[in-house]
Amino acid sequence: MNSVMITRVGETQWQAVTRNLIVGHGDVSQRPDGRLFVSIDVWQDEVFDQLAAAMLADLTDPLHTLVGEADLDLKSRWEQAGFTAARREREYVLPTDPSETVVDAVRPAAGVTSPAGVTVLPAGEADEGLLRALDRAIREEVEATVGWQTMPAEVLPRPAGAMVLDPSKYTVAVRNGRYVGLVRVVPVRRRARIGLIAVRADQHRQGVGRALLAHALGSLHRAGIDSAWAEVDESNTAAIALFEGLGARRAGSTIELVRR
Repeated sequence: MNSVMITRVGETQWQAVTRNLIVGHGDVSQRPDGRLFVSIDVWQDEVFDQLAAAMLADLTDPLHTLVGEADLDLKSRWEQAGFTAARREREYVLPTDPSETVVDAVRPAAGVTSPAGVTVLPAGEADEGLLRALDRAIREEVEATVGWQTMPAEVLPRPAGAMVLDPSKYTVAVRNGRYVGLVRVVPVRRRARIGLIAVRADQHRQGVGRALLAHALGSLHRAGIDSAWAEVDESNTAAIALFEGLGARRAGSTIELVRR
């Protein structure tokens, strides 16, 4: 193989070049919670190790990367670079059309309280202060039980004072004037992303999560969005049961690897 020159061409980018041809590049990006995720794309397998070594020499641990669970070769290469598996997530897809799911029976009509005593506030209608208080309370409850490592990767704890919350993305369940559950949905073209669904601990197994998802999916369907997708940690059996119970289709899985 010809000699390869690895160059950092920007704050977040590296290139591998041989004989004036680019044969690979690497990137690093920072998530809102401060974690650094690295990725490498190469045209020649032999270049991966050299590019990884150069990037890791420039960056400070901990570092993270995502790999499709079926891509055993890529997973092995990252492991050889010192990364280990930290979490596994299943990707689920839910159609928004009620004729294709089982959520129609629990879909609350506007103004109707269902389940008993619960009203669902559409996205953008929640009080921001009460929504922030609900978010904090749920984070504390989850951290005290299953831990935030079981929640979607992008909602792991953020540095103090850096919480970002956009009420326009949150649908909220209210019971007797108290905010008890939320779902965050981000519309993306014809498929939306369900970034988070969570319910206060004393409201579990009462249909609140199902009502929230039903309402969110109904809103997406009326907006012309065909499907929604979500990532669920494999250890979060309650969330898996919720999505599969509503007819979600498993579309794949990913492994998050970390080097500390």
